[in-house]
Amino acid sequence: MESNFKKDVCEGLSKENKTLSSMYFYDDEGSRIFQEIMAMPEYYLTNCEYEILSEQGKAIGENLSYTQPFRLIELGAGDGTKTFELIRNFQENGYEFEYLPVDVSRGALDSLEEKIKSSNLEVKYQLMQGDYFEVLNALPQDKPALYLFLGANIGNYNPAEALDLVQRIGSNMRSGDHLMIGFDLKKDSSIVHKAYDDPHGITKRFNMNLLTRMNRELGLNFDLNQFDFVCNYNPDNGEIRSYLKSLSDQSVGVNGSAFYFKKGELINTELSKKYDLEEIELLAGNSGFNVKSNYLDKNNYFTDSLWVKKQGQLK
Repeated sequence: MESNFKKDVCEGLSKENKTLSSMYFYDDEGSRIFQEIMAMPEYYLTNCEYEILSEQGKAIGENLSYTQPFRLIELGAGDGTKTFELIRNFQENGYEFEYLPVDVSRGALDSLEEKIKSSNLEVKYQLMQGDYFEVLNALPQDKPALYLFLGANIGNYNPAEALDLVQRIGSNMRSGDHLMIGFDLKKDSSIVHKAYDDPHGITKRFNMNLLTRMNRELGLNFDLNQFDFVCNYNPDNGEIRSYLKSLSDQSVGVNGSAFYFKKGELINTELSKKYDLEEIELLAGNSGFNVKSNYLDKNNYFTDSLWVKKQGQLK
């Protein structure tokens, strides 16, 4: 991971329009700060999805129409809080299934396992560590499955990347398997801004921690006092982009090499695209799926969109 981190940082900071991958936010401190973000009242996404899965989980289960045991496969399970609500609903309605959380982080999976053990869930589960697609390729195809990609993570990909990602997931699925993806929906700009540029400064700390991580792990010498955090939302295409902004002409070096920044120059750290229902329908169709239902929260801020793999679309 460290070699990839260094390579990606060097490539990203050498571009004319500098970028850093949002995947590198999540060292131990970054993960802790993100828990703070999810607990903010302004960060509506967590509560919206929790509401959907806790209040509409029964309907989701019924819509699967599975009459035999199935697998519940979650890509990037996080702390499991929202998924546990879906699991409770499935159990209360008598569904027989096995839960397979997939994550590259052993620590994340160990933490999730502790939460399962301390909960009142008596669920059969198997922790799956590794790259999403390496894990999916190794799974047997002997049972129907519901794949989960929750939390609006799809919004971190541009449209071409999102299409490629969903097609790759679909290539590991059988006809009739289901995929449920969390989508943050387009809404009033002020609501989005408060969630991604919060008045508490937590999101700023989250972004600035990326500079701290690069200093610590790669030996760079970013002066955090010479950078600030900004974000911009385009309500037409639904894209909100986060940036670190250089406050002066400066250079940041390591091992005799340097990256140069002009005053006001931006480093793009994250894309969080918001969708409308028509875009979701188009993405599903182009990826080999049909939309079965969009489960929305009471404010219509968020949807967990349930798709089915088209007939004839085999692995």
